[in-house]
Amino acid sequence: MQLKIMPKKKPLSAGRVPLILLLCQMISALEVPLDLVQPPTITQQSPKDYIIDPRENIVIQCEAKGKPPPSFSWTRNGTHFDIDKDPLVTMKPDSGTLIINIMSEGKAETYEGVYQCTARNERGAAVSNNIVVRPSRSPLWTKEKLEPIILRNGQSLVLPCRPPIGLPPPIIFWMDNSFQRLPQSERVSQGLNGDLYFSNVLPEDTREDYICYARFNHTQTIQQKQPISVKVISVDELNDTIAANLSDTEFYGAKSNRERPPTFLTPEGNASNKEELRGNVLSLECIAEGLPTPIIYWIKEDGTLPMNRTFYRNFQKTLQIIQVSEADSGNYQCIAKNALGAIHHTISVTVKAAPYWIMAPQNLVLSPGEDGALICRANGNPKPRISWLSNGVPIEIAPDDPSRKIDGDTIIFSNVQERSSAVYQCNASNEYGYLLANAFVNVLAEPPRILTSANTLYQVIANRPAFLDCAFFGSPLPTIEWFKGAKGSALGEDVYGLHENGTLEIPVAQKESTGTYTCVARNKLGMAKNEVNLEIKDPTRIIKQPEYAVVQRGNTVSFECKVKHDHTLIPTVTWLKDNCELPNDGRFTVDKDHLVVAEVSDDDGGTYTCVANTTLDSVSASAVLSVVAPTPTPAPIYDVPNPPFDLELTDQLDKSVQLSWTPGDDNNSPITKFIIEYEDAMHEAGLWHHQTEVPGTQTTAQLKLSPYVNYSFRVMAENSLGRSLPSEASEQYLTKAAEPDKNPMTVEGLGSEPDNLVITWKPLNGFESNGPGLQYKVSWRQKDGDDEWTSVVVANVSKYIVSGTPTFVPYLIKVQALNDVGFAPEPAVVMGHSGEDLPMVAPGNVHVNVVNSTLAEVHWDPVPLKSIRGHLQGYRIYYWKAQSSSKRNRRHIEKKILTFQGSKTHGMLPGLEPFSHYTLHIRVVNGKGEGPASPDRVFNTPEGVPSAPSALKIVNPTLDSLTLEWDPPSHPNGILTEYTLKYQPINSTHELGPLVDLKIPANKTRWTLKNLNFSTRYKFYFYAQTSAGSGSQITEEAVTTVDEAGILPPDVGAGKGKEEWRKEIVNGSRSFFGLKGLMPGTAYKVRVGAEGDSGYVSSEDVFETGPAMASRQVDIATQGWFIGLMCAVALLILILLIVCFIRRNKGGKYPVKEKEDAHADPEIQPMKEDDGTFGEYSDAEDHKPLKKGSRTPSDRTVKKEDSDDSLVDYGEGVNGQFNEDGSFIGQYSGKKEKEPAEGNESSEAPSPVNAMNSFV
Repeated sequence: MQLKIMPKKKPLSAGRVPLILLLCQMISALEVPLDLVQPPTITQQSPKDYIIDPRENIVIQCEAKGKPPPSFSWTRNGTHFDIDKDPLVTMKPDSGTLIINIMSEGKAETYEGVYQCTARNERGAAVSNNIVVRPSRSPLWTKEKLEPIILRNGQSLVLPCRPPIGLPPPIIFWMDNSFQRLPQSERVSQGLNGDLYFSNVLPEDTREDYICYARFNHTQTIQQKQPISVKVISVDELNDTIAANLSDTEFYGAKSNRERPPTFLTPEGNASNKEELRGNVLSLECIAEGLPTPIIYWIKEDGTLPMNRTFYRNFQKTLQIIQVSEADSGNYQCIAKNALGAIHHTISVTVKAAPYWIMAPQNLVLSPGEDGALICRANGNPKPRISWLSNGVPIEIAPDDPSRKIDGDTIIFSNVQERSSAVYQCNASNEYGYLLANAFVNVLAEPPRILTSANTLYQVIANRPAFLDCAFFGSPLPTIEWFKGAKGSALGEDVYGLHENGTLEIPVAQKESTGTYTCVARNKLGMAKNEVNLEIKDPTRIIKQPEYAVVQRGNTVSFECKVKHDHTLIPTVTWLKDNCELPNDGRFTVDKDHLVVAEVSDDDGGTYTCVANTTLDSVSASAVLSVVAPTPTPAPIYDVPNPPFDLELTDQLDKSVQLSWTPGDDNNSPITKFIIEYEDAMHEAGLWHHQTEVPGTQTTAQLKLSPYVNYSFRVMAENSLGRSLPSEASEQYLTKAAEPDKNPMTVEGLGSEPDNLVITWKPLNGFESNGPGLQYKVSWRQKDGDDEWTSVVVANVSKYIVSGTPTFVPYLIKVQALNDVGFAPEPAVVMGHSGEDLPMVAPGNVHVNVVNSTLAEVHWDPVPLKSIRGHLQGYRIYYWKAQSSSKRNRRHIEKKILTFQGSKTHGMLPGLEPFSHYTLHIRVVNGKGEGPASPDRVFNTPEGVPSAPSALKIVNPTLDSLTLEWDPPSHPNGILTEYTLKYQPINSTHELGPLVDLKIPANKTRWTLKNLNFSTRYKFYFYAQTSAGSGSQITEEAVTTVDEAGILPPDVGAGKGKEEWRKEIVNGSRSFFGLKGLMPGTAYKVRVGAEGDSGYVSSEDVFETGPAMASRQVDIATQGWFIGLMCAVALLILILLIVCFIRRNKGGKYPVKEKEDAHADPEIQPMKEDDGTFGEYSDAEDHKPLKKGSRTPSDRTVKKEDSDDSLVDYGEGVNGQFNEDGSFIGQYSGKKEKEPAEGNESSEAPSPVNAMNSFV
């Protein structure tokens, strides 16, 4: 049967209809043979941005093919470039490539510009891209004087690089004078701009050779910046000289070396913008300073970073996303964090896109009269503009072609003729770039031709895919048909596949695929065919692999590698050591199947690989060689056994097999037993189960097998030290199928509806099925009837529903397993019931026996079993309190439910309320629900003791009376008969007095007690009573007021009227509170209130503060320390006076004094100290005691050097001077007092200190 290429959009035919696939006429894989006429096609050209080395000749490439061979021309900067006029420019023969010879003379800068190549023949013209030619540049660094940088330990630092602008941009790196790269870390790193950033400096950063290098790869040159000197010093190292000559601003920066939160060195501010082009690498950078060194984190706001395209560089400071797309636009946030804080910077990223192809136009080969189209679709951001050219000329001004119609990005051709042949250019451009594609329309009428060589031989390894080529050409486009053998054997589509280029694919080649295949190509102009041959070869296998070896140094080791291969292929076996060739050493010997290494040394340890190659495949196997030191008397190794090996299955029967194995080394501890496990690859692949155990002296085992199981076995050895690893799995053995030998378990029959029976069971697992086609035969019949068994066979499920059954009827059920081989043994019969329905009858003869006020006993007659219509689960009593006997006030109470399990006919109702009216009814309960209710039964509970009164308050205390107010009990539990009040006094020692018992009528809620003691605390016990007895009591305490004759309220004397209550809020957990700021001897009333869910309760009391106590006064004059201090002061003053007197007499009389004596002025008064002047000096005054305001030094001493001080230091406004001998000669011209003097007591004596200094 033939295999034919059909149109791509038509579905492949089914069954044995020929497989046909027609190819679209616009297939890029179809190449026009070069011996046929065709328009030019550009095959090679220089890149759009072409940077050249100015030291070499300029070569601008432009290669094209076509028939006839095309001619070439060039434009430069948009105008024709006449190469004949420039002796330095030549064009390669049969090529458009330009060679500009600038090595002999000329400069590269002269030939900068935009070049475009045109290849033209009679069928059209193709054009190249615009090629921008620019020479590379590697300028030198500008000369600059770099001052040394001095900064404190812990400051941040940025060393600028600022390389010269080159073409292309240089690669920046920092090194020292020894050309060693400077170490970088989270603290020190290089930014994208080339600057070197220090988050904080350390003393080890001090050096004089920080050098920035710029490497220009295009010209292979490196430029160097002047070295930068950095000195890091601590504040402690600054001596006084440096501190005096260097201000803080002369250091690099002004920050302290103390720890500080991060700040960004780059970028600046809180936000910045970044624009990148689609397909490029997006690089975002954040570098921060701080102490300790900050750590950088990156997140994308409202999104996640692409997992496989995101990379972190430069110690997390640079985020890179490769192959960036528009989806990567958004806000990216870098976070700098250290122990003192964190900051963030948001970078708004916008991804633009130069034009990129969605569908580039493809060459179009048409026959005369056919239709076709050229499609040019591109995208970008912003959206690119599409423009068309024909033979390099804008299509708007190109010669008109009636077969051509332009529709935006598509040119539609209809009824083409030979003159329609041309080369079309599609240009897609936006502000970021352009795309230019050439696609020709070639109108040809050519019969089919097959381009694949005839009788090509294809050799393929078995079980691998085979591809048979049939490259073809023709116009119109041919159809392809494949045949196998001379008679054209059938090729079914389920085995073969056909590619658009005519290639036949055999997905899994087998031996029977060998043969001759014929490819036939047809169109309306003719037919062509070609035969190819296919041979299937056996795969190469290593049947004996090299094994792990441990060899002592100096010994010989041998690795074996036995290869099995197709007899028509010649394998080559190669040995490798650690994936490299073997050492060229005579100790290594390779023969057919072995590698031998003699006199092993430590260097010989490693992995040895055996590689077997043929012309079609290659296989390999490896083993490790471990070299150990020789040990003359090695210590025995005690360990678990090595795994058994060489497992073999023999005597393979339906339900048994014999397994044999070879034990591994017992490692000096005898093997005690072998454990055998099995795997069922068909039903539970990968899960191993215990099979059996045999003694350690046995190396074979007869194993019992189950039907229809794909067995694999493994063996483990066990000794006193433990169990070995499992052996390699044995070969698989599939046992024959058999009928099941067991039936499903847990068979049950329960109804989900009143008219059905749901039969459920636990299905057999795959291992228990014993064969394919596992099913179940489900049988049932009524237990009490004479019906025959009803059976149905169901698939491998776990339940079956029988419909239309009577309600709650017992059934006999059995479930039997079967498979394609037969039935399991007869199953056991179980009993089930069809579905339940609600009970039909209510319990009868319900009566209630009241036991006491809170308990009642209920009796009823059971419901007949037939009326229950289900499994009896019990009886449910509903009861509720419907009426209060005391108030006869009906109100609805929520019903209470009490359930009694099973067939009980009586039960107790606890927790009833006394003196209440109850109603109840009973329902029977089955698995479906409740039956009807019995008639309501009413009963009453007798009276009980009441609860405590709701509240008790003591109000209006007087000297001899207290008034009690209360609320009745919330649960009287009957009719109240009376209240009982008991009270007794409490004295100051908290002892209780005699108890008074008082009966109060039940209709009272207030009672006043009279003839009580004044200012006495009483404790009250209060409770209510019914005919059933006394209830719980409530207690309270209160105090009568004090004698009014002895109380003076605090506001009487002030005439302020009634005193306002002062309020303090106290924590509810406290039981006391201290009152402050009270007046002595004053009566106060205190009220303590508690507020909660039940309302507000308070209690009052009156108390009087004690009388004012005279404070203990201490007579300081009688204290010993004060007497001693006064004596010391007096002695010091006496010594000062004696010194002053002696020095005064030594100096003699002063002229000023004589003048005063001669011309006494009665108006001259002793001057006050606060005037800043001095009083008159006289003998009388010299003997006056010092006044209180005398000025004395704080330390009570007079230093000798103090005598050199100016008098200004001791007084204000003194205009005096000293003569040559040091005596004071100023005039005592103090101000006159505006008011009369008040005697000597109003003036102060001169200070002894002032006096002493005045006489120096």
